[in-house]
Amino acid sequence: MAEKFDKKIFNAEAFGQYSRTIENPQRTELIRSGAIVPNREIYDLLQSQVNAYYGRIPYFGNIGGEPTNYDGVTDITADELTTFDRGVIAYGRAKAFTEKDFSHDITANVDFLSEVARQIVDYWARDDQKVMLSVLKGIFSMTGVKNKEFVDKHTYDVSTNVPTKGKIAEDTLNSAIQQACGDNKNKFSLVIMHSAVATNLENINLMKRLTQTDANGIERELTIGTWNGRIVLIDDSMPVEQANKVGEGDTEIPAGNSYTTYVLGQGAIEFGELPVAVPFEMDRDPAKAGGLTTLYTRKRNYIAPQGISYEKKEQANLSPTNTELENGKNWTLVNNGTEYINHKAIAISKIVSRG
Repeated sequence: MAEKFDKKIFNAEAFGQYSRTIENPQRTELIRSGAIVPNREIYDLLQSQVNAYYGRIPYFGNIGGEPTNYDGVTDITADELTTFDRGVIAYGRAKAFTEKDFSHDITANVDFLSEVARQIVDYWARDDQKVMLSVLKGIFSMTGVKNKEFVDKHTYDVSTNVPTKGKIAEDTLNSAIQQACGDNKNKFSLVIMHSAVATNLENINLMKRLTQTDANGIERELTIGTWNGRIVLIDDSMPVEQANKVGEGDTEIPAGNSYTTYVLGQGAIEFGELPVAVPFEMDRDPAKAGGLTTLYTRKRNYIAPQGISYEKKEQANLSPTNTELENGKNWTLVNNGTEYINHKAIAISKIVSRG
């Protein structure tokens, strides 16, 4: 239904459709890389039950065991297919944006709706990425013997590597993904890194920036590149920590920043939108500050790293905060209480470096 919005006609449904048509290059590359994929089973699960914020999905293990010798004497032994289940979570976020009538009046010909729509697309894309980084931080904070095995094998730390002064080198990516997944290393397709790391890669000619040509035919560089054939997203919200000095004299690596880089494989994270009753609506206060119009926006998503279960052991409300997603106690490798899935099946790797 159309409503009056700051002296313009506002249709919430049309506004939502319009905002979704605005391209966000970073989100596009996330999807194109294949590392972030939707999962219809999770979507249906979280929409088909009364408790629509958390669910568990059956997970099949691989058949195994050694074959017996077929010699007419030896009995054939039988093994069973192992099954697991995996916890998946939905989260919700909301935000409001306010515009003063006076601001509108002194800025002639401002297309308010188009500007809000454009900025909302970027705003939620940045927020989705923050949530994803919180999830990755959480799974690399897991504890327990099998979980720690994943954390140790999927973390490649070169921050104390003397020959490279703690920085990424030509063989870093290949070594990191081989350590994590062995012969499954070719599944990796996406790298997310800080601009300081990207600059180092550019300085040693290991990364090439992608470009985009706008409607006016002007070519510009994107915050996206490629490294060893993997799409690279550059994001300064990536984790940065203070690293102490290492060594002395010729082997000294001075104190400085330590950067986290994540490498994701195809289907590493299942992610998608869930419907909300009122994704966009407006409210008007004609008296305050001479007149205010506020646009409210709400959204719900599901997010589920492959092979890892969300257990909501320390979650206060029905939607987890980013801090709760960063809590390693809320995550575990998929298991059935006695058996855990092979960590090599999870194409997620973390590189720690000085640049």
